[in-house]
Amino acid sequence: MVKGEERSRYWQKNTCSLLVNRSMFPNSILGRPPFTPNHQQHNNFFALSPALYSHQQLIDAQFNFQNVDLSRAVSLQPLTYGNVSPIQTSTSPLFRGRKRLSDEKNLPLDGKRQRFHSPHQEPIVVNHIVPLSSERRYPVPPLFHTTNYIPDIVRCVPAVREISILEPREITLPEAKDKLSQQILELFEACQQQVSDLKKKELCRTQLQREIQLLFPQSRLFLVGSSLNGFGTRTSDGDLCLVVKEEPCFFQVNQKTEARHILTLVHKHFCTRLSGYIERPQLIRAKVPIVKFRDKVSCVDFDLNVNNIVGIRNTFLLRTYAYLENRVRPLVLVIKKWASHHEINDASRGTLSSYSLVLMVLHYLQTLPEPILPSIQKIYPESFSPTIQLHLVHQVPSDVPPYLSKNDSTLGDLLLGFLKYYATEFDWNSQMISVREAKAIPRPDGIEWRNKYICVEEPFDGTNTARAVHEKQKFDMIKDQFLKSWHRLKNKKDLNSILPLRAAVLKR
Repeated sequence: MVKGEERSRYWQKNTCSLLVNRSMFPNSILGRPPFTPNHQQHNNFFALSPALYSHQQLIDAQFNFQNVDLSRAVSLQPLTYGNVSPIQTSTSPLFRGRKRLSDEKNLPLDGKRQRFHSPHQEPIVVNHIVPLSSERRYPVPPLFHTTNYIPDIVRCVPAVREISILEPREITLPEAKDKLSQQILELFEACQQQVSDLKKKELCRTQLQREIQLLFPQSRLFLVGSSLNGFGTRTSDGDLCLVVKEEPCFFQVNQKTEARHILTLVHKHFCTRLSGYIERPQLIRAKVPIVKFRDKVSCVDFDLNVNNIVGIRNTFLLRTYAYLENRVRPLVLVIKKWASHHEINDASRGTLSSYSLVLMVLHYLQTLPEPILPSIQKIYPESFSPTIQLHLVHQVPSDVPPYLSKNDSTLGDLLLGFLKYYATEFDWNSQMISVREAKAIPRPDGIEWRNKYICVEEPFDGTNTARAVHEKQKFDMIKDQFLKSWHRLKNKKDLNSILPLRAAVLKR
């Protein structure tokens, strides 16, 4: 029992520190737990390589988070989750890795006492209640409950509040001077992601961060990708990046070992504790492993990765470009829709990722005789430095003023020019697309670039974002679509000739 009391005292000392968080990132209402240096010495367990974990350490760590002693039970009112009946506390033990104490073996589950008894009388705020007898059992508070009611058990966590990053910069759409430009604008207005869509994703991210911090106290969860970079649609999936530990230096995660191990724990947590709110959680053991799942409240599909720091940085780089000039977002959206319709926008099938397509559009707009976009990394090198701390990157888009270009091309002209540029002008064999340099540059001689069909430079780490295109057949198909669509659109001047608008709008 001595060991049990020590565990309980330690848990009491750290639980409120774990849950009370300060907002350090506008895409986050929680932020980093404010641990003192002494506490940090005790909370670096998950910063170790899985190879350094002993089996007993893993058991102890999970036990600490799933079998918490409450010195005073917290009463909760029955709550419902949407139209679902109140969710009851599970009657099965959450953790089976330790033997029960001998005097508990013959008791029914509801009557079993808590494993560790705390000598202190102060209430401990946690996110899990030990199952009580039937007359004292209360439902677990819904993870994504959206009413104003906040149970005492999560009272020390800040409530969801409006945050400025969800409100995009006011920008006037360009004037449509021809039929093709009008079609592009109408498609954009029908399909662009709404602020309400983004807020749903942000609410899910906020609640998931609270849950994941039970496993990794110093972690933070970031919303990244098209949902936040300004190029999302009504049906865009949500991309999440779990940063396990940011300071004193970024925790370098081996994606084949540590990342898989971390995501295995997250996946298990989703399948057990959050099974009422998350459906179809699936661990994908790819080169960069992810957990795929669907939020039952917002009906949004999510992909969650670990420590893909560059994904956070390039989200805000693209967001800056998105609101730098009013023709950028409509043009990117129609090109993504066009590529998806012609099945050349799926990296998992050997074609172009949406990220690569966006970089290709930005590059084209930078290389016009009268550029529509500059290289903002060259103009603002300090703002887009790869070393800037993550809780500061969100400030950059609002600090960069709009770019005033002398190029007055219409959206229709730019779409035609984009197709023509990659169909007839760009040298795929010897050139690399570089948004960082705002021009096409010679291919590097490294192994990553050798014998690659398409080379698109990642603006921060210099890798090839189009490496998924590794089959000549797929590369030829991509080039062929550029050429055919350019000829067809040039002759018809009707967007329906390359992209059926009714079907595109229905897909959102």
